[in-house]
Amino acid sequence: MKRHVMIGRFGLTDRAPIPIAADEMATRLELITSGNQLGYGIGHALVDLTRLGVFPTELGLDLLILAAHVHASDTRISRKTESQDSWTREIRLVVPVSDPLLWSASAQMIARLLNFLTGDRWVIGFRARPRGFKTIVARKPRRLVAAPFNSLSLFSGGLDSLIGAIDLLENGKEPLLVSHAGEGAGSQSQANLYDSLKKYYRGRSFNRLRLFMSFPKKLVRGVTREETTRGRSFLFFALGIFAGSGLEGTFTLRVPENGFIALNVPLDPLRLGALSTRTSHPFYIARWNELLRVLGIIGRVENPYWDKTKGEMVAGCANSALLGRLIPASMSCSSPTKGRWQGRGIEHCGYCVPCLIRRASLYAGLGGVPDPTPYSMDLGAHVLDTRRAEGQEVRSFQFAIERLRAKPSLARILIHKAGPLSDESPIHQKMLAEVYRRGLAEVAALVAGVRTRPS
Repeated sequence: MKRHVMIGRFGLTDRAPIPIAADEMATRLELITSGNQLGYGIGHALVDLTRLGVFPTELGLDLLILAAHVHASDTRISRKTESQDSWTREIRLVVPVSDPLLWSASAQMIARLLNFLTGDRWVIGFRARPRGFKTIVARKPRRLVAAPFNSLSLFSGGLDSLIGAIDLLENGKEPLLVSHAGEGAGSQSQANLYDSLKKYYRGRSFNRLRLFMSFPKKLVRGVTREETTRGRSFLFFALGIFAGSGLEGTFTLRVPENGFIALNVPLDPLRLGALSTRTSHPFYIARWNELLRVLGIIGRVENPYWDKTKGEMVAGCANSALLGRLIPASMSCSSPTKGRWQGRGIEHCGYCVPCLIRRASLYAGLGGVPDPTPYSMDLGAHVLDTRRAEGQEVRSFQFAIERLRAKPSLARILIHKAGPLSDESPIHQKMLAEVYRRGLAEVAALVAGVRTRPS
């Protein structure tokens, strides 16, 4: 196991001394490109945003730079080789910001947020940006007409974010959609869906901010990359708040995610750690709102669908005809390229947890209309072997379904397994338990009759 420290630097002349412990491995994250621009897509995002008439604050830019440190560490420090238990890494960040005193007051809060999100041990430190970079963001011209955006929503290319965008547009809003372009399949889905929405809602003023952030494969010397990307949502949220900080007045960053997957109750005891993601968990969102209050950023993060299952989101979409046409272009699969070894292209596998929840939601929410999504696997074609991934995923759902069917009152207990719900009122906790119960019932209807063979 090695402890790692990621140190952000503003160019080769940025040589401020940073103490390094004897057991720490230091990595320099060079934030400035050869053209004296912010790298890793940050400079491009800043230019793109100002071209839309949105001028973020220096604090908003600080947050995106912090997210770059998080994303670099999360994707370039292998859990397998850099931790004692093949999961928990020890990572320290040293981030140059515009107001180090303000940011230092939030350091423990950010570490708590990241510890919950990724399952690692984070230590966060801040220092002042070097001379020449104290101010980076251009000021908004006085006579510039305010940007037309009156809402802000994450746009991942998935089914939930598509429904979120359609609902806003059907309700007369002009959203700024925020996308992080990661691997190719998700990025292509984002582009295809956005182009389709622009064509359908021709003449409307909504637009999209897209960030592509990647790092050299050998950024961390002698260490292989990490594939789990549990910290990706920190970058996604930070990008949204970066954009929101440039809007007029208070903003709300919408995170469209059905309540069943947001809770992400472990399906079986083995999924409590690595297989239980927390990217939109209520506790995680509450910590973001706590952070924004401390920083004085006048916005909040909100999941408008926290009390809905995915099937209920599909059924309640404000334009069901448009949704029906765009469903095949959306991407839910956790690993849409895994079929390439069998000579298949990018497609939904049909058996990972996100695919099963998607299939169940469309089965429940389309009112008898067949699911138009192509899937690699037909669930009912043969007995699924639980020694293989497809059988394991379905059997885990069957286990959870049987457990709740035997004792329905367990829902009130199980919703606390993935994370604390101390920020939620007793009424909200009761509603969340019902969302979990209804979401599991949707999957139960999908897998009824699907056969699995215990290993």
